[in-house]
Amino acid sequence: MHIVDGALSNPVVIGGAVVAVGGIAMGLKHLPLERIPAAGVLSASFFVASLIHVPIGPSSVHLILNGLAGLVLGWAAFPALFVGLLLQAVFFGFGGLTVLGVNAVNIALPAVLAGLLFRPMVSRGSPLHGAIWGGIGGGVAIAVTTLAVAFSLMLSGDEFAAAAKLVFVAHIPVMAVEALLTGAAIYLARRVKPELFLDAKGGWA
Repeated sequence: MHIVDGALSNPVVIGGAVVAVGGIAMGLKHLPLERIPAAGVLSASFFVASLIHVPIGPSSVHLILNGLAGLVLGWAAFPALFVGLLLQAVFFGFGGLTVLGVNAVNIALPAVLAGLLFRPMVSRGSPLHGAIWGGIGGGVAIAVTTLAVAFSLMLSGDEFAAAAKLVFVAHIPVMAVEALLTGAAIYLARRVKPELFLDAKGGWA
């Protein structure tokens, strides 16, 4: 899911960096002090989960859990996931520094979208009701991420069309796994720490 240095054209890299800066700024604006521990846990979860790669043909896939981050943190998922990507690039060479902005946008923006679309349903009703919508949100987030990665590759040249299609097809099983894991995590969170889904005024988000 990480695009490597040198794979994208300069306009795509620059555009991704600009959008990433805006997303991080918006995320920090929506990250109150009481949410920092949750942001740290979800950033670490993303960091560890995406280190485990499963080979599929000439490519490999891994979990991301960006949907879970978006459902819990909303816009604050952007800086949380960016930190995980930065540490992976620095310590393990996953992705790269020049494409850090594009990778952040491809992973964090779908997380934010999942939070905006599905968080209201996740926070209401029974924990099971929240888990079902959480699972859908987790699956949608990874689907949008794969489409964003494919789109980034195709913007850089027609020669990446085949790779872009492979990215999406290879991640179809991951979408199902992410949906199940996200649903289970949301169910647990709704049972033991429902205040995660309260807005700043104490009402249900």
